[in-house]
Amino acid sequence: MMKLYHTSNQNLSQKQCASTVIQKIDAPLHLVWSVVRRFDNPQAYKKFIKNCNMSAGDGGAAGSVRELELVSGLPAKCSVERLDKLDDDLHVMVVSNIGGDHRLINYRSTVTLHEDDDSDKTTTVLIESYVVDIPEGNCGEDTRMFADTIISCNLRALAYMTEKMACDQSY
Repeated sequence: MMKLYHTSNQNLSQKQCASTVIQKIDAPLHLVWSVVRRFDNPQAYKKFIKNCNMSAGDGGAAGSVRELELVSGLPAKCSVERLDKLDDDLHVMVVSNIGGDHRLINYRSTVTLHEDDDSDKTTTVLIESYVVDIPEGNCGEDTRMFADTIISCNLRALAYMTEKMACDQSY
């Protein structure tokens, strides 16, 4: 899955950077996927999103476009994203930023979910990788640190939410 879907630092221009963030979640894969795959409802676990409006499609298929209103305090107010791939069988989602007033230009994220075979309990491993242009005046390390921080916060919120759901549903 890593070779098929996730971005590595190979084949990047000097004006791009990439990273991968991994989150282990003590909840069944199908439960975690049911939240992640909702392109039309990212604010369910992404706490930096205030509102989401679909401007094309319903969020259930590639080509859907969402307009996001971001919470105040971030260095942006809005983002426009396109769903490039949604595979319910392989648990793969690919999203690209196509507009907005943020500095993450040409940002493309890939999320895959996997069952953790090494765990005694039902555990999901979520892998999120991305590639993005380095903004003028920034370096790759600063850009990676900013994006990794946002992603890590989102994934910790997802883990908390789905682990609570799993406990409530007695999986």
